[in-house]
Amino acid sequence: MLRFTLRQLEYFVAVGEAGSIAQASEMVNVSSPSISTAITQLEREFGLPLFVRQHAQGLSLTTAGKQMFEQAKNVLNESAGLVDLAGDISGTVRGPLSVGCLVTFAQMVLPAVRRSFVTTYPDVRVRQYELNQLEIFSGLRRAEIDLALTYDLDVPADLNFVPLLDLPPFVLVNEDHSLAGRDSVTVQDLVPHPMVLLDLPLSSDYFLSFFTQIGAKPIIAERTRDMAVMRSMVGNGFGYSIANVRPLRGVAPDGKKLQFLPFEGDVRPMRMGLLMAKDVESANVVRAFVAHCKSLQEGGVLPELAGGSGL
Repeated sequence: MLRFTLRQLEYFVAVGEAGSIAQASEMVNVSSPSISTAITQLEREFGLPLFVRQHAQGLSLTTAGKQMFEQAKNVLNESAGLVDLAGDISGTVRGPLSVGCLVTFAQMVLPAVRRSFVTTYPDVRVRQYELNQLEIFSGLRRAEIDLALTYDLDVPADLNFVPLLDLPPFVLVNEDHSLAGRDSVTVQDLVPHPMVLLDLPLSSDYFLSFFTQIGAKPIIAERTRDMAVMRSMVGNGFGYSIANVRPLRGVAPDGKKLQFLPFEGDVRPMRMGLLMAKDVESANVVRAFVAHCKSLQEGGVLPELAGGSGL
């Protein structure tokens, strides 16, 4: 009868992923000698060499080690599933939770939401991912993330969206822009001016749709996929931009002052919420995260972070 522990398998998988005992030690926060001993014990128990030791290149899995590595990951996943199932049956909120977040507002929303959640539920192991909208769709469908904080942009029919906030769009300009100081602007007001487009999948289509609706085209002078870069370009006079999430301080990352001008007229807001597969909310930990986000919204925390109005 084979004798090994789940902890030994965890160390084995960590070394297989990291390619060295030293890096695996940092991953699992265990001393290198303990991991080395665990690998030696596994090799003795299985009667197989799991790694080829190469002093210059670290460790590489043997042919047998590669097969054992995949099976060991399956065993660890199944064992974690048993713990999660026990939590669901007992009503305990525990286990892993993979949370995605749209990259445009991840820095402003996700860390605070995550901190308050794990403080309330210390037995949950949260991993976070900053993604664009298409990556979120893919991650949910491939079960790489459990749910995501994002916008209701082109949400596919096979996914479920739980709304939290409405985020009206606004225009960003620097202090020297000819539109600076106005109480509001129309889309038509923007047409003659150069634009710095936040060029992310689906998000850019949303911003450009404002101009399509009035039969106009913006002058796209610059494109960037980074929200912070966009703000700095606006602050340094490369053009205006459009966004739905306002930074807490009215400055670009390099300190240049920005102004935020609301739109006049009927301009569709973004709706921030939680996106997930239709059956995933049956998991106790997912239900708890959804309820937690709703409670933050009701308590005014999410609007404070994101600058939106609660639903």
